[in-house]
Amino acid sequence: MPAIGAVRQIALSAGRNLDATLSFWRDVLGLSLHARFDPPGIAFIMAGSVRLLFTDGIPAGTVYLDIAGLDDFHAQANAAGVPFTAPPTLVHRDTEGMFGPAGESEWMAFLKDPAGNTIGLVERHPPQ
Repeated sequence: MPAIGAVRQIALSAGRNLDATLSFWRDVLGLSLHARFDPPGIAFIMAGSVRLLFTDGIPAGTVYLDIAGLDDFHAQANAAGVPFTAPPTLVHRDTEGMFGPAGESEWMAFLKDPAGNTIGLVERHPPQ
């Protein structure tokens, strides 16, 4: 059996307005368009080495993105009118190092793009 490697691509809904969805990912999250094909109306954005595919006809999904400066981003985006479904919140204290260095805490905030995709922004903090 072949070995499975890293995540290559995640498909997310483009909703009914691909331009609005792409603008959100560019203007709010700071990620740039990698490629777009019209027709059929699909687009790709790179999040590190993972390709995000935006297309119509699939249900909204959830993607988690690492971020540095979560509190600052939340304050600036919130001031600009970007609605969050959950503010930065401690979700896990990794005492045993299951998801990174032992003792770190994991904080997340959640928002949605115009297509209804949920974006979880994740920041890990060193032990205090």
